[in-house]
Amino acid sequence: MNFEFFIAKRIISAKEYKNSVSAPIIKIAIVSIAIGFITMVISIATGVGLQKKIHEKVSAFNGDIIISNFDTNFSNDSQNPISKEQDFYPEFTSVKGIKHIQATASKGGIIRTETDFEGVVIKGVGKDYDWQFFQDILVEGNLPDYFSDLNEEILISEYLVNRLHLKLGDKVTTYFLRKDSSKPPRSRGFVIAGIYNSGFQEFDDKFVIADIRHIQKLNKWNENEIGSFELFVDDFNNIDTIGNQVYEETGSFLDSQTVKDKYYSIFKWLELFDFNIILIIGIMILVAGINMITALLVLILERTQMIGVLKALGSEDKSVRKIFLYNAIYLIGKGLFWGNLIGIGLLMIQKYFKVITLDPSIYYVTKAPVYMSLTYVLFLNLGTLVLCLLMLLIPSFLISKIAPVKAIRFE
Repeated sequence: MNFEFFIAKRIISAKEYKNSVSAPIIKIAIVSIAIGFITMVISIATGVGLQKKIHEKVSAFNGDIIISNFDTNFSNDSQNPISKEQDFYPEFTSVKGIKHIQATASKGGIIRTETDFEGVVIKGVGKDYDWQFFQDILVEGNLPDYFSDLNEEILISEYLVNRLHLKLGDKVTTYFLRKDSSKPPRSRGFVIAGIYNSGFQEFDDKFVIADIRHIQKLNKWNENEIGSFELFVDDFNNIDTIGNQVYEETGSFLDSQTVKDKYYSIFKWLELFDFNIILIIGIMILVAGINMITALLVLILERTQMIGVLKALGSEDKSVRKIFLYNAIYLIGKGLFWGNLIGIGLLMIQKYFKVITLDPSIYYVTKAPVYMSLTYVLFLNLGTLVLCLLMLLIPSFLISKIAPVKAIRFE
């Protein structure tokens, strides 16, 4: 045990230290660090959690990257078909970072009941469709089976079921307009096999999942013609780079668009969370640092005689500064301990018990999402400790101004 650490430990454990004039100020500094850390860890966990949850939902309904015919306007209605017989299907081997590709087709329609009607988008999917997202948000019934013969099963949102006063197992008649408006609409009868609730009302109020073969028949396409390909990437942070590579590899007759471009306003809004998180972290560390500076100055002034004695015995200013910095590390560590305990505890309560709810029309989720990662928690602890210590280096130089002759005196 080195000399500075030994003295710092004796100061911390001393009874008069806990009953000194500086005790209330020290407690305030510890509380400020704890509150600051709680605020920071919650802002990161909820901010990043909301970003991930929203882009996960948007991608589930659209894919991370959409490939379609160049003549298509990227609407929710597949207009011009493309062939499934592509070099990149069923695996996009020429571009790294793509984990899955699936064929889809969409067509706008109107669900009509005896008392109500609602405009919807029938999204046709096939055997290659990834059902993981809908498996997680399924609230009633089962996922449709499109692996065998053509069937009438559909997956519909809880929002539409409530709006149209439907229930599981009901037969739903959907009407589709023809290009020739003089002809009556075509109709298809579907059966509700499952009900989902994504909490994303912008999608829940229109998307109905059905067998892609229905869309092919309605559009008079053959079995190899589809509306678009949906690609999913391993790391969403690289979507722009991968999107550019996909565009280069798809050929001149196909176009590609990332989900960030398609829903530009949503993802631009999500980017604001990064700025807010950085701002909160900066303010909290500044407040905690200022409180620690105040506490350190009071400690130094309270221990002026001790500083004078140590200097008279031959201790250098650097050595004496270390004593108080060790003391500061202890106080910061104590604040971080309580900050971690309370902050992570609150996040765990929210993650597993969903206490805080949000308005889905504003935030696109019904419950405040939480993203927990050991990496960012460790970096946040380390960053807070280092930045607070750096801020304390300046007031610690006050020790060099204390002269032993003036400091060692008896009242």
